[in-house]
Amino acid sequence: MEYTLGQKQLDGMEEVLKQDLIDLGVHCVFLIDMAGNVIVNLDNGNIEHDIYSLAALAAGNFGAVSAMAKIVGEQEFSLLFHKGEKENIHFSKVMTDFLLVTIFGKETSLGFLRLKVTEAIGKIKKILES
Repeated sequence: MEYTLGQKQLDGMEEVLKQDLIDLGVHCVFLIDMAGNVIVNLDNGNIEHDIYSLAALAAGNFGAVSAMAKIVGEQEFSLLFHKGEKENIHFSKVMTDFLLVTIFGKETSLGFLRLKVTEAIGKIKKILES
């Protein structure tokens, strides 16, 4: 399914990500399509990452992991997580066309983040379907 996103939808998704993730301590969150194009991008004001390069690499990474899933007999792995010393990256699929990438630090637990990401994705799906 191809989506044509209007400004109202983009603003709605941005508000969801701000309230559900940035306001709770996430360093950066961005929604991309599976080609690596940035749809929505928010951060806490302290991020200097090259989001566009990260988005392209995230889409490629997710594609590679999807191929690995098929090799081991899974339809897909809908969630990925990479842990670093200072920052962690969490990837979660949103429907079939989008990927939500969240960068967070040690101060945010993975379990809490997964809960909040699941809630945010539910809200984003409603926006996309409207």
